Amino acid sequence: MKRTLPVIILAVLFSFATSIKVSSQCKGFAKQFCKLEILPYIHDGNYHAAILSEGEEAELYKTCFPDQEYRIAVCGSEALPPVEFKVIDADRNVLFDNKEHNMVKTWDFKVESAKQLKIVINVPAKDKKKADAEISSGCVAIMFGFKDK
Repeated sequence: MKRTLPVIILAVLFSFATSIKVSSQCKGFAKQFCKLEILPYIHDGNYHAAILSEGEEAELYKTCFPDQEYRIAVCGSEALPPVEFKVIDADRNVLFDNKEHNMVKTWDFKVESAKQLKIVINVPAKDKKKADAEISSGCVAIMFGFKDK
């Protein structure tokens, strides 16, 4: 037991360090590439980024306030197919779906009252016919911006 404990501790530390490195790489991707999609809006200061694979989905919640213009930008690394995203309100109404708008990466909007929005990100599979096809993964970032009044 005395010999296995240091091995377990090293394995945990290595996996923790690896996840920090991957997370920081995604944050760098968001800063370098996705932040440009927000312009001319002002970035809200948060970098929401994660590594996703084809077929995976992620959700993010954002509170928006009235009399403010917002932009949501979603981008994925080149290894991924175009990323799908939907914006859904608390009543489960789909406010925006980029599949219905030629897979655009941004959506500009304004709300009439304070709303909690859910942004659902989906990385579709490139080729669903090939079961043995290699699954790609890469960084996906969601950025929020607002217009200065």
